[in-house]
Parts: sequence; C-alpha cells; structure tokens
Amino acid sequence: MDVIPSEPTTVDVVLPCLDEALALPWVLGRMPDGWRAIVVDNGSTDGSARIAAELGATVVREPRRGFGAACHAGLLAAEAEFVCFCDCDASLDPGLLPAFVAEIAAGRADLVLGRRRPQARGAWPAHARAGNLALARMLRRRTGLRLRDLGPLRAARREALLGLGLTDRRSGYPLQMVVRAADAGWRVAEREVPYLPRTGRSKVTGTWRGTWQAVHDMRGVLAEPPAGAGSDGPRAGRGGTSRAGAR
Repeated sequence: MDVIPSEPTTVDVVLPCLDEALALPWVLGRMPDGWRAIVVDNGSTDGSARIAAELGATVVREPRRGFGAACHAGLLAAEAEFVCFCDCDASLDPGLLPAFVAEIAAGRADLVLGRRRPQARGAWPAHARAGNLALARMLRRRTGLRLRDLGPLRAARREALLGLGLTDRRSGYPLQMVVRAADAGWRVAEREVPYLPRTGRSKVTGTWRGTWQAVHDMRGVLAEPPAGAGSDGPRAGRGGTSRAGAR
C-alpha cells in the first residue's frame, strides 16, 4: 500500500476509487473546508490517481481489487479522530458529511449512515434498490436494527472503527461494519441524503449480476456468528443492539 502523505486534519474522508476520472473534480470540489480527502486508487487506468493528487487529495494505492479492500486501506491511512466514507462517482455529496460528524461529536450516535433518496429517474436502478431492501430486512432479523438503507455515505470515530476488526474485502465491507457495530452495541442513526445519477457505469449495481454478487457477499457477512465480547466499540458491553432512527 503506497501512501502519499497530506497534512493531518480532524476529519478524513475515504473515497474508494476505480476509474472515476470524470467524477473526481466534482467530488473533491464538494469536500468540506479543512477536511482531508483520501482517494484510494483500486487499479484505475484512466488517470484517477494523478487527477486526485493534482486536486489536493491524499492518494493511497491499493492493488488488491475489491470495494472493501479500498475502504479498509483508506481507514488504515486515516489519522483523524473522525473518518467518513463516500463513493467517488458523484452520486453522493461529501458536503453533507459535517452533519454526520456533528451527531457523533455531540454523543447522539456512534455510526451515522446516509439514507439515499433518488433525485432523478435511474439514479438508483430497481434491481439495486431491491437488493438493498432485501439486505435491510435480513439485517433487521440478524441485529434488530431498523435501517432502510445500507448506503455508502457514513461517519464514525476512527479508533472505534479499527476496533471492529473488519475482515471483508469485497462488497460485504459496508454491511460488516454495520453488523459488527450493532453487535458492539453502537447507536446507529440514519440521515436522508439526495442520491444523484452517478458519473459513469457502476462496477457493482450497474448490472443484475454485479448486484446479486454483492448480495451474495453480504449474505455471507450476515451468516457470521455475533462478534464476541472483545469487540472494541464506543458502546461495547453496554447492553445489546441499539435501534436506528431516520432523520
């Protein structure tokens, strides 16, 4: 993993990236002032890493393919107290993340997720939405969390995230984060966010095959036994699973 260093800040934003040259200028242009963007290049061939560096982002190169591999490389490279995650395809606005971090800093939540609201026809394909709904229902049965989305826009404290011991390196990474957070008794909250048509074609939800491969990966995560008492989280050992509240 090759890390090009940047100045430390209080919030780092991890942006997993695979051939997102067209979307990067908009995404990085929406970054909150003073926050550090960590663009994790996952094998791009369109110059994404060069563009990200030119736009002032910290660039991490993760050669192992997989959404989870890219996200976790970014988490390991992060130094800030708070870490956020955001897709790098211009479908989600990182400018919305200060409200997520504020909830955590105020002690109202330990993990905040963005509940996506499509803003245009085709922004969220029917097969992708169906897969997400199915996973939300399975998550509720597994953890008791009443989430309506498992969106990629999210925020938490860095040390707490590292304490979850996340192991999935493919499409199951975002779900494993939520499952292990629930097992550790974290307070998980949702905030509604606009979901825009992505720039370029999705590597996962752009096809039925990609979507259901992701569902397959996530079903494996849900089949894992509950984490043991050793999970290090903000509320580990405080009495079970918390409920999610939409905002």
